[in-house]
Amino acid sequence: MALTKVEIIERVAEGLDLSGSGAKDTVEEMLEIIKSTLASGEDIMISGFGKFQVAEKATRKGRNPATGSEMMLEGRRVVTFKCSGKLRDQINEGNNE
Repeated sequence: MALTKVEIIERVAEGLDLSGSGAKDTVEEMLEIIKSTLASGEDIMISGFGKFQVAEKATRKGRNPATGSEMMLEGRRVVTFKCSGKLRDQINEGNNE
């Protein structure tokens, strides 16, 4: 199951001894900074966590899975994430046994 924004707010409130509204404002502001930065085409690097990048996807030929007919998919921008080595090591810590 995925961690939700509400749960993140609760953990921030507990971890930083903030009120619920203070934690909510902090998390919301951080997310707004991330969204506006990515929307402007800039990357976000969080040391020890990873890098969010905006990548351009070219127009390409695709297929409608319901009908099987070919179609052209418009070019678009997507967000990719590459985790840091430190995070990768932490994630894989228990898998080396």
